[in-house]
Amino acid sequence: MVFAVLCVSDRCSAGVCQDKSGPLIKELVSHLGKTAEFILVPDEKDEIEKALIYLCDDVKADVVLTTGGTGFAPRDITPEATKAVIEREAPGIAEAIRFKSLQITPKAMLSRAVSGIRGRSLIINLPGSPKAVRESLEFILPVLPHAVDVLSGDTQNCGGNYDGR
Repeated sequence: MVFAVLCVSDRCSAGVCQDKSGPLIKELVSHLGKTAEFILVPDEKDEIEKALIYLCDDVKADVVLTTGGTGFAPRDITPEATKAVIEREAPGIAEAIRFKSLQITPKAMLSRAVSGIRGRSLIINLPGSPKAVRESLEFILPVLPHAVDVLSGDTQNCGGNYDGR
């Protein structure tokens, strides 16, 4: 699988602090494939949209993992930018992350993260905190190979044809 990581942070993009979630994502997905691109942008809707389109359409990443900008802060707009570029939503992924996270902290209900499909790329919004990124990815990573197979047109192991749940 080919991954791409998009870190959304005003402070990291301005050099005020160092992004820790992006490198962690790259580490956690390394056993499933390579990370082809890593982009850091501020919380600006047009820059997030432009980066997502590039990662899906030009890099052709199988999975684009965003980190940051999914909360209630006024500049947290990653879900809106994601919705603007996806063609189909994949709500089960964001719901599953929230469900799992709620077992750890009630603050998980404040996540506005979304997931969706653009072309043959799956975009998944993750939180900005390294701890939450780790917890989220550990929960969803086992499903991603199957999701990417199906998204690429390989439906051989779908529905009644698939015996490994």
